[in-house]
Amino acid sequence: MMNTGFLQKKPQSEFEEKIIQVNRVSKKTKGGNKIGFSVLMVIGNKKGKVGVGLGKALDVSSAIRKGVALAKKHMIDVPIVNGTIPFELLVKLGAAKILLKPAPKGSGVIAGGAVRSVVSAAGIENISSKVLGTKNKASNVYTAMEALKRLGQRYRNIKEASANK
Repeated sequence: MMNTGFLQKKPQSEFEEKIIQVNRVSKKTKGGNKIGFSVLMVIGNKKGKVGVGLGKALDVSSAIRKGVALAKKHMIDVPIVNGTIPFELLVKLGAAKILLKPAPKGSGVIAGGAVRSVVSAAGIENISSKVLGTKNKASNVYTAMEALKRLGQRYRNIKEASANK
């Protein structure tokens, strides 16, 4: 009889994990080169929650685990109205500049690589976006997260204002 303990699947998480970028980093030290990895992760539940984490470790699997833990720690809520975002937003963070626009039903996710991962993990089905600044994936992911965070804050403020009238 064969032991299949190592073939057991880990319990399925409620979050979908997506690796954006894996970097091999090297550092010169007295004893030689010290090699490590950094992994940029996006996780989301496709129902309005999304998070980003940058895990760093000596091996890729540990870096992924750390990235997921960081992403879960820094989750944000995204307002989704009829499968899209409530209004247009332009956000600049460092060198990255991102434009997010609501799109009509059926148009799908029109977004570049790094931003596409963030908005699809959040569960936005129809959106149009444009990356205007840098091509750096990490900068674009963090800017997209900041844009979605500001979108949530503004949306809550508008809802509170209309509720108080």
